Amino acid sequence: MAVPVAFFGLFFAYPVAAIVERGLHADGVWRFGRILDVLGQADVRHVLWFTAWQALASTALTLLVALPGAYVFARLEFPGKQLLRAAVTVPFVLPTVVVGTAFLALVGRGGLLDDLWGVRLDTTVWAILIAHVFFNYAVVVRTVGGLWAQLDPRQEEAARMLGASRFAVWRRVTLPALGPAVAAAALMVFLFTFTSFGVVQILGGPGFSTLEVEIYRQTAQIFDLSTAAVLTLVQFAAVGLILLVHAWTVRRRESTLRLVDAAHTAHRPRGAGQRTLLGLVLATVAVLILLPLGVLVQRSFDTPGGYGLAYFRALGEADGGTFLVPPVDAVWNSLRYALAATAIALVVGGLAAAALTLPRSRTSPAGETSMTGRLVRGFDALLMLPLGVSAVTVGFGFLITLDEPPLDLRQSWWLVPLAQALVGVPFVVRTMLPVLRAVDGRLREAAAVLGASPLRAWREVDLPMVRRALLVAAGFAFAVSLGEFGATVFIARPDNPTLPVAVARLLGRAGDLNYGQAMALSTVLMVVCAVCLLLLERIRPARAQTGEF
Repeated sequence: MAVPVAFFGLFFAYPVAAIVERGLHADGVWRFGRILDVLGQADVRHVLWFTAWQALASTALTLLVALPGAYVFARLEFPGKQLLRAAVTVPFVLPTVVVGTAFLALVGRGGLLDDLWGVRLDTTVWAILIAHVFFNYAVVVRTVGGLWAQLDPRQEEAARMLGASRFAVWRRVTLPALGPAVAAAALMVFLFTFTSFGVVQILGGPGFSTLEVEIYRQTAQIFDLSTAAVLTLVQFAAVGLILLVHAWTVRRRESTLRLVDAAHTAHRPRGAGQRTLLGLVLATVAVLILLPLGVLVQRSFDTPGGYGLAYFRALGEADGGTFLVPPVDAVWNSLRYALAATAIALVVGGLAAAALTLPRSRTSPAGETSMTGRLVRGFDALLMLPLGVSAVTVGFGFLITLDEPPLDLRQSWWLVPLAQALVGVPFVVRTMLPVLRAVDGRLREAAAVLGASPLRAWREVDLPMVRRALLVAAGFAFAVSLGEFGATVFIARPDNPTLPVAVARLLGRAGDLNYGQAMALSTVLMVVCAVCLLLLERIRPARAQTGEF
């Protein structure tokens, strides 16, 4: 556990604490009164209210739209299911900058709706809410659907045989069993939308600001570190509370459910009702997920001279202004950064997941002390914090803390992968943890009795069982590292931009050529992420794991 703790302490807690210290500590005095001053400002209260309100609305809309999809993907078999499952996950691993770009192409000025009917939704709250549903649809489908696929259908059949209606079966049997999974999915969606940055910044315009956007504005534009520090503390407290509740729902789900093999619960649609539901879900996926991505691709080929590759060819030209290198170089930069970040995330996340399984592997659950259990749960929640704490704060913190020996990394190539790995580690842990917990500890004990060292026991016992989960974890870490934007926008050098940073810079410049290049780069990033997810679908463990994304 020492390596993960040291990694998070040095590259997460230290930069965040440094930002807070610089904002609230001056002339040797802590200015805690500044917290009340900032929270008393009307514009800050408006930001807090909008952040909470839009997160609640986004969560409710996502559950409403995605729960039918969770049932369809869990219980129904239909042609192209594996491909469609990968497609609905593409938005989640795309950077929020690309999500915003896709919706600009659909609902923004000159977008599809504007061209067809003169309808524009950019700079409105509806664009933000719809984009959040687009972004988080897969969270509900995979979290709730993963559990739904393993619920024993015989319980529902028994209730029907006893005379219960379909609605009564749903309310009294299915919903209580799914409750913890629905709560966990809702909390994760709320977390991601509460900390939304790129979507709000691109689609909301100057009229809407979340905590994350306001932290960026106070840090990078106004340079008011005291206000940014207060907002960081508020966001940190809110995220900590969300993660505590999320950890409780996961423990409840793990301890109260009896599950069956997911391969035996799915079936072909039966009756008009299930066929209609399947059609509605497919239509929803087509309109909500595939249409924005399709419009993004279409706009990348739609040049003033007709459809062609002009925007893609322009990516190979350097203008000497915003870009010191051709924008296409961002592809190579992103790939090498993501590969390095994936390696770091696998090492740190793998060690963390192994540490979290030690109490259960060495003692029975009944013999595990309450103190050990609390420490394990606390460490587990700590590993999730980078998903919710301001990436803007982390990125800026890197610049002001990692600039002196022995850790003078400001000019180092490794600065970006280290920031990206912070986001990848939680996905590695969440993917590997249930598989490691399923390994029978007696196998390790038998290997030790036979004289195997701990390293050899891990290589001979654990590794063969977790190899596929390790590949899945690597794929997710690679995809999310590829799309990280909040921290990278601060620390990526002008001569080494990543794909999301390059897209954001192109969108910030006027002209059809810049807009077309942004669409082309976004299309490249989308294709890379889609390929990763298709590969993941082929190597996922045969037995679905509940409670994990």
